[in-house]
Amino acid sequence: MRRSAGLLCLALLLAACGGGGGTDQAAGGDGATPAASGDCATVDQVRLQLKWVAQAQFAGYYAADDQGFYAENCLEVEILEGGPDVGPAQVVAGGGAEFGIDWLASTLAQRGAGEDFVNVAQVFQRSALMEVAWADSGITSIADLEGKRVGIWGFGNEYELLAALQEVGLDPETDLELVDQPFDMGLLLNREVDAAAATTYNEYAQLLETENPDTGELYQPEDFVTLTMDDAGTAMYQDGIFASAAYVEENPDIVRRFVEASLRGWIHCRDNPEDCVQSTFDRGSILGQGHQRWMMNEVNKLIWPSPEGIGTMVPDAYERTAQIAADSIDAITDVPGDEAYRTEFVEQAHEAIGGDVTGEDFVAEDVEVTPGGE
Repeated sequence: MRRSAGLLCLALLLAACGGGGGTDQAAGGDGATPAASGDCATVDQVRLQLKWVAQAQFAGYYAADDQGFYAENCLEVEILEGGPDVGPAQVVAGGGAEFGIDWLASTLAQRGAGEDFVNVAQVFQRSALMEVAWADSGITSIADLEGKRVGIWGFGNEYELLAALQEVGLDPETDLELVDQPFDMGLLLNREVDAAAATTYNEYAQLLETENPDTGELYQPEDFVTLTMDDAGTAMYQDGIFASAAYVEENPDIVRRFVEASLRGWIHCRDNPEDCVQSTFDRGSILGQGHQRWMMNEVNKLIWPSPEGIGTMVPDAYERTAQIAADSIDAITDVPGDEAYRTEFVEQAHEAIGGDVTGEDFVAEDVEVTPGGE
């Protein structure tokens, strides 16, 4: 974990901290005179709790740090790694971080349980979640999971699959056996489960990076069947930036500057993916550069294009996620409304950034799979 090198500037003209790209800089951001990028009377320190360990899933935040976007916006950001026993919601709720990264359904579930969380930028526009089975398993749809052993994750990652099972009339408690799956594909590779949870950017790549002992070559896509949550009709919004409503109300200018700089970081990763692979690797990733290169490409696909602009919460997509969440999460008694998210910080970021915030011409790269992800 690293902190950005906070750019502490002479307080020559202004008594408050300025935003990058000529954005206003009074606390609260209400019409103050714009300052040159990085003219900071003070530097605000904030913490960002990631959903998982260092990997390209979070490359935009590393880029915002390494490229100086946080510093230009008068922020010193401590980026906190997650892990199997770290829930972003619990960390933010406990005061261990001001901002967190989590899937929207998890954020809504925490709201249902009494936390005052709000989404302030919806970075991922698509779902990466799937169940993967062997091609010879006879499994070709979610309905075929009946009677099978099925890997599933917790910490809010389970909701899309549970909704998909319910969509085809399967009771997760009686019609199949759900297996608490580690965040790897060992159970599937050892045929200890019939299907395993995976994301397009991580665990699926781990399969393709593994040698088939029968051939001595890497496994191929045709060796597996993938059941995506998009195909199941239960895809939900995934990685977004959230904070407590109280913090947002008390610190709107910090939130604005943090969102703007973070979105600049993701734009940098769209246009300079190799830079962001290196930034991720420099953070101490335990997975190789080949794996991070695959992940960076797949994560970019989840963000770009963003027709409404990066970070935008599209109402129709939000309502679908909220409805599915309400149908499948016990903690949610009513379908959450638009009070669960704030749009003004992303709108202000788009105005400050200018240029291409939609990535409509984005074309994914053709990334070569490397043995072991090296």
